[in-house]
Amino acid sequence: MTIEAVTIDNNGQCLHCHLPDGKTIRFHAIWLRDNATDDNTRTSGNGQRLITIQDIPENVIIRSAKLEDNIITITFSDRDLEVAYDPAWLLSHCYDRDPAKSTCWFADQVETWDSRLSRALPVSDFGKVSENRQALYDWLAGLRRYGFAKLEGGPVKSGALMEVAGLFGYVRETNYGKWFEVRTEVNPVNLAYTGLGLQAHTDNPYRDPVPSMQILYCLENSAHGGDSIVVDGFRAAELLAAEDRDAFNLLAGYCARFSYEGSKGVALHSRRPMIETTPDGEVVTIRFNNRSAAALTDIPYDAMEEYYRAWRRFAEIIEDPSMQVSFKLARGECFVVDNTRVLHARKGYSGEGSRWLQGCYPDKDGLHSTLAAMEKERTAG
Repeated sequence: MTIEAVTIDNNGQCLHCHLPDGKTIRFHAIWLRDNATDDNTRTSGNGQRLITIQDIPENVIIRSAKLEDNIITITFSDRDLEVAYDPAWLLSHCYDRDPAKSTCWFADQVETWDSRLSRALPVSDFGKVSENRQALYDWLAGLRRYGFAKLEGGPVKSGALMEVAGLFGYVRETNYGKWFEVRTEVNPVNLAYTGLGLQAHTDNPYRDPVPSMQILYCLENSAHGGDSIVVDGFRAAELLAAEDRDAFNLLAGYCARFSYEGSKGVALHSRRPMIETTPDGEVVTIRFNNRSAAALTDIPYDAMEEYYRAWRRFAEIIEDPSMQVSFKLARGECFVVDNTRVLHARKGYSGEGSRWLQGCYPDKDGLHSTLAAMEKERTAG
């Protein structure tokens, strides 16, 4: 689709862009002026603004607009300068559409899933994604779409997970260090290192901001059992909204509380909803961790019982086997999750052997930046 013609409307306060199918999309004059790309408005190198909102007259209007050679040229009332706009850019940044009516929707590049993803796991080889840019792009795009991806064939050495993180971003250091050990043994000398299963959860909901991604890398997994489980929290929220909108609204509309004070000198607390949405209803973050849940104090008395009912139902959806993808990591394998979306769990294990994983928290903006830069390269090429 492209823009066939442009006209000025509403005494210069609006630009109408006419499409081949007869439809029209509109742009306000002040929005167009704010997004001008001339050297006086934005730097050519990084695209950052050189002006503030106060530098744009409140009553700015469009004096003239024309479409020639697939470029839209506009002159504004505050200066004698022709500003060029790419029609494709305008189409990709169109905001003239009906407001979202749903209180539960997801970004375009997100695909929700359940246990059926087991038949088509987003998985690749460490050596391949390290050497082949197309393979890396495909793997990272899958990670963005599903919030989960697996990698095989990695080196079996301590700290190898940092090489995985380096494929797309940077690691956030926490009180657990640059990375942390998940080392458990059968018949341990310390009960902290048991083979008990773990309920599906997102990590560190008591942090603000919460770690946005997690890598779990396997160095040893010789015990019987100990399979990893992942669950799409976005899909769980989607199902809850479809089944009981009031329950969804309770979990999205009130803050839960999370707390961790398990180490000397550390007292982490947060106040955030279990299901976090933007003002227009996009689901952006899931926080679900029974071990770190603190006393609820932000729900009104009259809503507390219904809130607990909604929480219970959300947990039942998350723990339904039809929602779970399970697999057992081998040495040199890892999986990456979007920790603001995908919950992970572990089955219990027993018998002889040990289980040793290492984990770290890369930031999701690194993933999105890497993918955006790669996509820009592909378009330019």
